[in-house]
Amino acid sequence: MGKEHGYQIEGKGASAAAQKKSPAVGIACSRGLPSWLRRNNVSLAFTSYQSGRLYLVGISEEDKLAFHERFFARAMGLYADEQRLVLATAYQVWRLENTLAIGGEHEGHDRYFVPRTAHTTGDIDIHELALLDDERIVFVNTMYSCLATLSKTHSFRPFWKPPFISKLAAEDRCHLNGLAMRDGKPSHVTAASKSDAVYGWRDRRDEGGCVIDVAANEVVTEQLSMPHSPRWYKNELWVLNSGTGYLCVIDTSTGKSDPRVFCPGFLRGLAFHNGHAIVGLSRPRDGTFSGLQLDDELKRRDAEPRCGVHIINLASGDVVNWIEFTGGVAELFDVQVLPGVRRPMAAGILNDEIHHFITVEPE
Repeated sequence: MGKEHGYQIEGKGASAAAQKKSPAVGIACSRGLPSWLRRNNVSLAFTSYQSGRLYLVGISEEDKLAFHERFFARAMGLYADEQRLVLATAYQVWRLENTLAIGGEHEGHDRYFVPRTAHTTGDIDIHELALLDDERIVFVNTMYSCLATLSKTHSFRPFWKPPFISKLAAEDRCHLNGLAMRDGKPSHVTAASKSDAVYGWRDRRDEGGCVIDVAANEVVTEQLSMPHSPRWYKNELWVLNSGTGYLCVIDTSTGKSDPRVFCPGFLRGLAFHNGHAIVGLSRPRDGTFSGLQLDDELKRRDAEPRCGVHIINLASGDVVNWIEFTGGVAELFDVQVLPGVRRPMAAGILNDEIHHFITVEPE
């Protein structure tokens, strides 16, 4: 599995002054990634709150990788389907809608996601989000240790809180961070601990990480290390046990964790497609991400932590394709698959492009 370097990123959304201040970003990818995207008829989307970017990755008409980025301050949780993106940022939730008709193109792209709605929540540290079966947006309100929905008049409307959280307070008590959906409803969430004290989770980074059953309102396990990104796939609950570097399956009846694949980084962001897991990796941050079992595992394997995306064949456990960032991008957050999309792009909010791109809905 070889690698290719030197990819150019389209649509850089930050100002020229901001780009000059940012460290240079290097990108390397496996040679087989373009053909994997083509065979599976998908493109990828992922976020980096550390660099404030939404990245879209597809293939050009020449079957070459096409990277597109837009600036959104502290871009974190991401929902994606063929026609829309929903993105959590520093103090807003954005909805970006595809404006192209079926078969249409814009500058060689088959999806053009334009920001249409921004709901201002304030800085409540929204992590993951999704759509309920009635199309409402539900999100992990990390600062207030709860799930929440949007409100027309307020910052948010509480939807559910863990049984061990005694009150809603802007204290990030347990570091609620991940959301698994099943049949249009929240099924499980992840948290760094069961703490009910202000920032208490920081004392339990190495152990005490929880998976919580939302419907049953009970803790399934508290034996993980900073878990993230719970997902249902083929009737199994998958979780990133981030403090150890392992992609795991959780037995929801016993709470037992079954480590499946190790990835060399702090794991956040998980999607599935056609027997493959797409996992986001970050280089450990000093303080919050250091001193974990992940450090020992990397040392044992004589490996350095990486920032990027790994595509894993679940049948073999092998990493079959990958993207790696160096330089100014050290952390990713969420990862999504866009089915049926060849080459997506998005309009920016920091230049005049969004001022002049106007579409009219048919009568």
